[in-house]
Amino acid sequence: MIRLLNVRKGFNLGRTNEFIAVGGVDLSLEGNRITVLKGPSGSGKTTLLSLIGCMSRPTSGRISLLRNLLGNNGFLKDGDTPEVEVTSLPERFLTEIRRQTFGFIFQQLNLIKGVTVLENILLPAYPLGKKHGVVKKRAEELLDMFGLGDRAAARVEWLSGGEAQRVAIARALMNDPPIIIADEPTAHLDSKLSREFMDIIAHLKGQGKTIIIASHDPLVFEAPVVDRVIAVRDGMIDGAGA
Repeated sequence: MIRLLNVRKGFNLGRTNEFIAVGGVDLSLEGNRITVLKGPSGSGKTTLLSLIGCMSRPTSGRISLLRNLLGNNGFLKDGDTPEVEVTSLPERFLTEIRRQTFGFIFQQLNLIKGVTVLENILLPAYPLGKKHGVVKKRAEELLDMFGLGDRAAARVEWLSGGEAQRVAIARALMNDPPIIIADEPTAHLDSKLSREFMDIIAHLKGQGKTIIIASHDPLVFEAPVVDRVIAVRDGMIDGAGA
């Protein structure tokens, strides 16, 4: 489903403070699986996650996605190969891929204060130009799915930690992406809410989603629903996890 070939990511190259965050990673990730990138802070797992999710470009190497994951993007030409190498695509094409292929759950959640729960969930759909009635119905269905129907008109700053986390997940699902990317999603949750989060992730897998999580939380990488744990250290993949 997702293939990385000799992917490297460096910063400040050629300077005295040059730093290689990801160094020569080869990795294949299967679909409809929960994969956790496990490693301490500074190991490179978040950078690797951003590369997989097309949020940043590698310094070198190639990243390929299955063609049928990329939605109805007009820039895709018909081809015989099942995979599309996305590394060298122009930024406007990567933007479309991020919107249609990936749903993102960030460590800080990044909910917009001052607007309602419903409006936060609707945000990813606006650039796609769909009819408001259609996207509002989708958002309301997600609210009901996560038990937030009575919180639609509430401002996000009024939510509990668990409610805010569920809003962030609903927002990530707004465009029905096949792949969910989560970066340290339990970092600010207590043990009970962390387990609830993993229950939601298991439910999403049951719906056919592929979930990739970066975490150093044992409640995440030791959860029975996780299919694969990949150890990341010093920007490299542990041989046993690759």
